[in-house]
Amino acid sequence: MKTIVFTGFHGIEELLKKKNSYGTVYYSRSTRRILSIIDLAKRQGYPYVKVSEMEITKIAKEAAHRGIVFTDSSENSLNINQGHDRKISSDLDSYLENLNNPNALIIILDGITDPHNLGAIIRSSDQFYADLVLIPSRNSAKDNATVSKTSAGADNYVNIDVVTNLSRSMDKLKKAGFWIYGADMSGNNINKTDLTGRVVLVMGSEGKGLRDLIRSKCDNLVSIPTRGNVDSLNVSVAAGVMMYEVRRQQEFSS
Repeated sequence: MKTIVFTGFHGIEELLKKKNSYGTVYYSRSTRRILSIIDLAKRQGYPYVKVSEMEITKIAKEAAHRGIVFTDSSENSLNINQGHDRKISSDLDSYLENLNNPNALIIILDGITDPHNLGAIIRSSDQFYADLVLIPSRNSAKDNATVSKTSAGADNYVNIDVVTNLSRSMDKLKKAGFWIYGADMSGNNINKTDLTGRVVLVMGSEGKGLRDLIRSKCDNLVSIPTRGNVDSLNVSVAAGVMMYEVRRQQEFSS
């Protein structure tokens, strides 16, 4: 069983609060913030061990840390690297079987390889209560610790399904009454596009955007109107703006 190491303050706190992982907190410093996390671990029944700076650096492997890490050895850990499903409240098939939300929102990530971008998108998905985030098992971000840290622990609350075939998943979503909107600089103004009802937002890779097959599966392409001097928004920023626009049009009613 693979051990996942989490190093971000927020990520560790959210894991301890949710209490669905099996692991140990290691710490080498006694700052006020770290001691508050140790107190949380104690209240939640997690083991905690004080170690030397050298030992905690070894436990953290290559990940940067601030004197505290959480090692999660449970089968429920998010394992994007190997393409294994994270334990979530519903994968795509079971989610669709129980679908009754007329304003459902699903995010599809087509080749987001930067773990910082993935983490930021997951954080926005939590804030705008996306029902599900679909990630391909190949050509996607692999650094679990960085994803958890960047998402500030939101990966513990967002439903994530790692799928082997995005195109097939999009077909299932269309049959369930979803309209699929792909993010593209040449697309229609998202502010002038009707985004009510069941919506899928598809975000392409940081450099190349949407793949041709995924683009062809979209019902519409949308873009964010901007007036800056650089080419485009960062993909995680664009995802957040688009999620907000969907929920704004739905009047935050889902």
